[in-house]
Amino acid sequence: MNDDLRSLRGQLWTVPNLLSIARLIGVPLFLWLIAEHHDLWAFWVLVISGVTDYLDGQIARRWGQVTRLGQLLDPLADRLYILSTIVALAWRSMIPWWLVAVLLLREVMVFALGPTLRKHQLPIPPVHFIGKAATFCLIYGFPLVLLGSLDNAWGHTGRVFGWAFVWWGTALYWLAGLMYVGQVRGMVQRIRTV
Repeated sequence: MNDDLRSLRGQLWTVPNLLSIARLIGVPLFLWLIAEHHDLWAFWVLVISGVTDYLDGQIARRWGQVTRLGQLLDPLADRLYILSTIVALAWRSMIPWWLVAVLLLREVMVFALGPTLRKHQLPIPPVHFIGKAATFCLIYGFPLVLLGSLDNAWGHTGRVFGWAFVWWGTALYWLAGLMYVGQVRGMVQRIRTV
């Protein structure tokens, strides 16, 4: 085996990448658990997803295992978990459909920046703290809202904290999206003035 192939394998099979792949595999498991009304198990799948989301970033940075594949897999797993969670919770009437629309509209706005970035051959703007905070709030808020479906002290507490995280996360999600729009607009203006 030549050195290039070894290097490629080393880039693919890192611990952070494997954690992101495991999170992606967890998405259909979560959806099946929700569909079958196994809410507590679905809650634990979301909790494990949140923990592995934190761990893959920490491990990648601490041990120098940041890869291009990881930079694609991690946000993909985040988006799929958020999308599958909000649709599943709305389908089960745990959150309103208008909240799903508000979150999806923000995704459409950010996705619509893609053609401008490609046209001007610009890089994707770096993720900033507000975007990370928004994702954190949503990834941890929705499992707590799901826990809130239980009719006990854990459920009542989960519902209160879950909705607090969801409202903060939604506001920060939109703020981060508007900041990305501003970043792209600024990059385009700099190109035009050169």
